[in-house]
Amino acid sequence: MSTSNDSKPCRVAVVGAGLVGTLNAIYFAQRGWHVDLFELRKDMRLPEVKATQRGKSINLALSERGLSALRNSGLDLDNLILEAAVPLHARMVHTTAGLQMSQAYGKKDQHINAVDRARLNEELLTIAEEFSNINIHFEHNLMKADLDKGELQFFTGTGNPEKTYHTDFLVGADGAYSRTRTQLMRRIRMYYEQEYIDTAYCELTMLPIKNKNGEDEFALDPHHLHIWPRHTFMLIALPNPDKTFTCTLFMPFGMFDELNTKELVLDFFKREFKDSVPLIGEEKLVEEYFNNPRGSLITIKCKPYHYQDRAVIIGDAAHAMVPFYGQGMNCGFQDVQVLHSILDKHGVKAKLSADGKIHGLHQAMEEYSKERSEDAHAICDLAMYNHYEMRSAVTSPLYLARKKLEAVLHSMFPTAVIPLYTMVSFTTIRYSDAIKRWNRQTWWINATATASAVTALGIGAGLGLRYGRPLIDAMSKYLPRS
Repeated sequence: MSTSNDSKPCRVAVVGAGLVGTLNAIYFAQRGWHVDLFELRKDMRLPEVKATQRGKSINLALSERGLSALRNSGLDLDNLILEAAVPLHARMVHTTAGLQMSQAYGKKDQHINAVDRARLNEELLTIAEEFSNINIHFEHNLMKADLDKGELQFFTGTGNPEKTYHTDFLVGADGAYSRTRTQLMRRIRMYYEQEYIDTAYCELTMLPIKNKNGEDEFALDPHHLHIWPRHTFMLIALPNPDKTFTCTLFMPFGMFDELNTKELVLDFFKREFKDSVPLIGEEKLVEEYFNNPRGSLITIKCKPYHYQDRAVIIGDAAHAMVPFYGQGMNCGFQDVQVLHSILDKHGVKAKLSADGKIHGLHQAMEEYSKERSEDAHAICDLAMYNHYEMRSAVTSPLYLARKKLEAVLHSMFPTAVIPLYTMVSFTTIRYSDAIKRWNRQTWWINATATASAVTALGIGAGLGLRYGRPLIDAMSKYLPRS
């Protein structure tokens, strides 16, 4: 083969121009690769598209893993994130009695960021367009991929509807119902598991209120994630930079079916989420409840993520998860950072070698697939567990005492005891390592429940033993044993 390949840049096709796919395209462009970024839908920045997006997407919580990936890309965090996000320092639990209880996420300087999915995606697409080596192709529906030849067939629906593109490497970032994953499954013996939970979600909007000066302000404390936990169902509210709240009702499908009249819906909300009704407004609540789409929640686990040195899947295509730990986007962004750190580790270059290969890529994909699948399965399990915690455990006195005890021990022994939420949201510790470490320190806390820290808190020498075991039992339904 001709050595002219020495000067030929590697070509990567990224299928899916969502958050993870677009960030990955930027990473590859910065490495010097030529990038084709394909998206099934129209450009989301078009006015006619933006007008149809309301009520279709849960707001996102951006934490350290996602921030680390964005920082590592060299993007302008001040413009991209800080102006488009609202910092959240704690949960605010709303009880049926109308009381509000603030539960801090971590230390005073630790917070997650509520971000609007669409706005962040639009910003990333605009940045991607500025790279001369990125071409974005909207309204391209992947139909077939010959992975060995690097031929991708798309349906465009206009003019000559079928188009073929060539690539040296394929990255599937096309979501939970990934066409790229389907193509991989034709070539490899992929372990695949999916689970729907019996919970649907519907988004509602809480508009700003007027202060005494006639100016808009948030209807609730904007630095909290507000939760109305009711054991089998819950309402949450996340703030937006425009001073609105996006509220999401999570409830079994059967309950949605039963609440099928205006009167039943209003009676239900006034009984279960009484303080939210005047803030949302009865008319708006009923309108959005019946008109906004009902989403389903799915967990997907699979492995391996790659086929030789030809293709890999990332983000929801590899590991869709329920949204209750706020890690879907963060995990996907971390996929990108980990992927490119492994490419660096194996010396993968942006140029094809003389034999037309991308040297080191096969080994890099094997390492990425093995490492990342272990962590992705761990966070999928944690997200499922946090569904139980958010809708039920947050109201338990034993849960609150345990959280307080962990916080005290963490302040006394910051490297020996780290709360699970802190490890997941405020560090980049591998998810699988976080679970193993949590299991070890939980045993240690239970075994030393009569220590002076417990006595100082005045919560009884037996509390750790009473609470720790039930929590482990509840969590063991979702977590693998270490």
